Amino acid sequence: MQEWALLAVAAVLIIVAVSYFAPRLGVAAPVLLVLVGMGCSQMPGAPHLVVEPEWILTIVLPPILYSAAVNVPVVDFRRDFRSIGALSVLLVAVSAFGTGLLIWWLLPEIGFAAALALGAVISPPDAVAATSIGKKLGLPPRLVTILEGEGLVNDATALVLLRTAVVAITASVSFGSALGDFAYAVAVGVAIGAAVGIVSVWTRSRIQGQPVLTTAISYVVPFLAFIPAEEVHASGVIAVVVAGLITGHQSARKFTAHDRISERTNWRTIQLLLENGVFLLVGFELTSVVGAVADEGLARTLVIGVLATLALVVLRVAFMIPVIALLRRQQRRADAFTGKLDAFADRFTARGPRPGEEKRYERGIRMLQRKQADVAFYASEGLSWRGGAVLAWSGMRGVVTVAAAQTLPEDLPHRDELILIAFTVAILTLVVQGGSLPLVIRWLGIRGNDEEHERREYARLASELVTASRTLLESDALCRENGEPFDEHLLEQTLERVVAMSENIEKKLSEEASDLELRQRLELQRMMADAQQNALLDARAGGTYASHTLEKAQNFIDSQSARFL
Repeated sequence: MQEWALLAVAAVLIIVAVSYFAPRLGVAAPVLLVLVGMGCSQMPGAPHLVVEPEWILTIVLPPILYSAAVNVPVVDFRRDFRSIGALSVLLVAVSAFGTGLLIWWLLPEIGFAAALALGAVISPPDAVAATSIGKKLGLPPRLVTILEGEGLVNDATALVLLRTAVVAITASVSFGSALGDFAYAVAVGVAIGAAVGIVSVWTRSRIQGQPVLTTAISYVVPFLAFIPAEEVHASGVIAVVVAGLITGHQSARKFTAHDRISERTNWRTIQLLLENGVFLLVGFELTSVVGAVADEGLARTLVIGVLATLALVVLRVAFMIPVIALLRRQQRRADAFTGKLDAFADRFTARGPRPGEEKRYERGIRMLQRKQADVAFYASEGLSWRGGAVLAWSGMRGVVTVAAAQTLPEDLPHRDELILIAFTVAILTLVVQGGSLPLVIRWLGIRGNDEEHERREYARLASELVTASRTLLESDALCRENGEPFDEHLLEQTLERVVAMSENIEKKLSEEASDLELRQRLELQRMMADAQQNALLDARAGGTYASHTLEKAQNFIDSQSARFL
């Protein structure tokens, strides 16, 4: 038991160290962790570590998917749903059958069903390395959203294909039944995930002022979605993703600020440890996986792994060509449709609501605004062929490939070789594609959104928020929760601050970009917080004040500091 505890402590320290130094080295943390894990496995006295694949698929995968889904903007996910669906369903199926045929041709004795099972194992990319690199290098947000969405959904397609292929090893399976199983897995998974997401959000919203309790509930939400879905042979992955998307979308409306901050920090920590822990495990387990393959078959197995990797790269590049062509066509159609939609919106607004149809008119206005925003997004956020090249090269494999490979039936011929092929694909894609992706992005010269545009857009949104506050303060119906009016002097002071804030935002909108004043203000606030913290430490050292008074002052300083971190 102590040995396992020491291994866990060492793993956490390695993950933290690698995550800290990886950005400074310009390499994605998952790539370094795989290499570090391989090195650790060769150290004298390194234990023979074998983790049951069911642990990873049932205990590790749901929290990883949930923590990622919570942070994906639902609006962006909806706008790129067709692209995400094409990559996470069609491309996974094409990759599974393509590599399955290749493996069957190279290893005919295992049969096509077993080869297809391995193809399903190695078909879903893991977006962790790609998105971490992309965010660091400033990829356009739409590229990052497509990669994140693909990484969330493609695991479901791969695992359903794997389940069907494993059944086909010992029994006949028709295309119609396989398609029906997939439709059932998706539909039931969506239903269970939606139910869990809605109920969990409702429950947590009723627990006011208890962020520890609401966060504790959030820890079990992924498993509440995953386990029941898997028990009824639906897609647990889809259920977790849907529950996470609903939770993330509803958090701004249903949860308090304290709940959101607490949950965001906790889940980022869990995501860091679990995701990177799996990559460390991949490198560490490689020695035992290689050792399970007979010496005479090792070279052939590695060659097949390399060929399967090349096939996956070729299939992804070929598939990306029509995807980008369709996205560029979508951009051209949006450009042509913008004027017509604006003209229709002007006529609809000028007409006004008919008597008794005010609510219907408001719904129509909101729908028009959303449609205009969608069209403007497609027109301005189109993906070029350079963006398609980044998507094509972002095919690194990870968690699901490694875990699913070890769930292949024990009596399957050449099982050890098939597992090693999957490990070879995962490590090659992580090291080669993940290691070279920063160079590819720099070579293509891809840049994110214009900083000046983002600054001015943020200022416009902030102006709308301040206007809402000003409208509230100037309302005659404003009163306290107990029905009594607010103090007039307090309202005047608050309104003066809001007006000053509004004037400052208008000044930023009218002037050229200059963040010098903002940076100075933040720097001054941090220095003031440091001075307060030092004074508090002196007071604590002097022993003059009671401990609960010191704790109250510490909480105040922390809450003020968190506002400008």
